[in-house]
Amino acid sequence: MKWKAAFTDYEFYLKLEKGMAENSILSYAGDLKKLVDFLVSEEIVVSPINIQKDTLQQFIYESSKVINARSQARLISGLRNFFDYLIFENYRPDNPMELIESPKIGRKLPDTLSVEEIDRLIQSIDLSLPQGERNRTLLETLYSCGLRVSELISLKISDLFFDEGFIRVLGKGDKQRLVPINISTKKLIVEYIQSYRSQINVQKGFEDTLFLNRRGKMLSRVMIFTIIKNLALKAGITKNISPHTFRHSFATHLLERGADLRAIQQMLGHESITTTEIYMHLDKSFLKEVVNTYHPRK
Repeated sequence: MKWKAAFTDYEFYLKLEKGMAENSILSYAGDLKKLVDFLVSEEIVVSPINIQKDTLQQFIYESSKVINARSQARLISGLRNFFDYLIFENYRPDNPMELIESPKIGRKLPDTLSVEEIDRLIQSIDLSLPQGERNRTLLETLYSCGLRVSELISLKISDLFFDEGFIRVLGKGDKQRLVPINISTKKLIVEYIQSYRSQINVQKGFEDTLFLNRRGKMLSRVMIFTIIKNLALKAGITKNISPHTFRHSFATHLLERGADLRAIQQMLGHESITTTEIYMHLDKSFLKEVVNTYHPRK
């Protein structure tokens, strides 16, 4: 088996069998490309079926010189998954990555915005600009529904079930879920559709896409990042924030106000409750308040 053929087969497997999103597939493919580039640079001729632990250990060691521990751990995990696939397809009997340990890393929690900071960000939007109303609406939707950026930009008008109080979200692996939406955000979306979106010359294929750019096409992930970075600068917020910060803030604010962790898990679309727990950035003052409020011997 050649590396190129392994790439193609593995990508099909991730897409069809695992149901992975395109960005995740590209990430896994990138791990393999780094390995192949290393083999070429070191003039090591070996196939995916015959490569052994020593060669892989050498690759990991060289990679550790240029990437941090978290990236190294992700690289090791990606390669381990690839060789698990080869075992699954009966190409080889063992996983040479099995005994290669990942570096110890702590949980890295992103910065959380306070409610006041989110208000400042949204108030920094210039509503006199044509895209101002759109930007306010998409940020309110991002925060009030706890969406991933990919879920936000792919949201359809046909996904809005306002009479029932929900929106339909297409998450990772094309898995659908229903997320509650509050009255104020519903009102903003309706106003955006009627006032701003109705004035856009919508391009073919994007008639059902909710949030559009000025050319009538779907917004890009990069554009959402850019909008948020510019607003943070304008609002004087120095935290390292991204669209995902709004999702993390959504979960944290709900938990701090007494929401059930299982309910938050469903709204975020996490398969495992453990993943949801990682998002919960609780400070000691909040934990102390919980004990003082709910413990029978307070």
